[in-house]
Amino acid sequence: MADFQQRDPLSPAFWDERFERHFTPWDKGGVSQALQDFVAAHSPLTTLIPGCGSAYELAFLAGQGWDATAIDFSPAAVAQGKLATGEHAARVVEADFFAWQPAAPLQLIYERAFLCAMPRAMWPQVAARWAQLLAPGALLAGYFFFDDAAKGPPFGIQRAQLEQLLRADFACIADDAVSDSIPVFAGKERWMVWRRR
Repeated sequence: MADFQQRDPLSPAFWDERFERHFTPWDKGGVSQALQDFVAAHSPLTTLIPGCGSAYELAFLAGQGWDATAIDFSPAAVAQGKLATGEHAARVVEADFFAWQPAAPLQLIYERAFLCAMPRAMWPQVAARWAQLLAPGALLAGYFFFDDAAKGPPFGIQRAQLEQLLRADFACIADDAVSDSIPVFAGKERWMVWRRR
């Protein structure tokens, strides 16, 4: 295990240190199959990718004609994301998810290891912000990590907890097994789509 100085995942410095030292076990290095299938089944949606890291998904979505923006509050993550997205680098923005405002109404928030990067005490704020950013009918889609290990990140959630967190504002419309998980998430994640009520 690497010896890191930064221990607070709510601080950009925590993530800066990990990106700068190339310790990113959550990084798939590409776009997951479920997202590719989702994109193939939908017309382009105005999309936000919070906590984007290397932002491979941003390059993929933009290449499919989607109006996508990727944000991260870690300068090192944003630098990596800009590097990885090439011609779409301008769509990778350094911003705080809780303060960022979209230029146009969002139709989709893509969840990939953002919720599980947050300490559990922050989850109600994340869910409230999702609900605030999405109008009724808009979608929250992506990967949800189910685990009960005390330490993190990633901080896993229980299914009942996730239901409780989202049910006031979202209805689950898809819940599928994941076939191409990376080791840190293997056997513990589901592809889910939630529609804003």
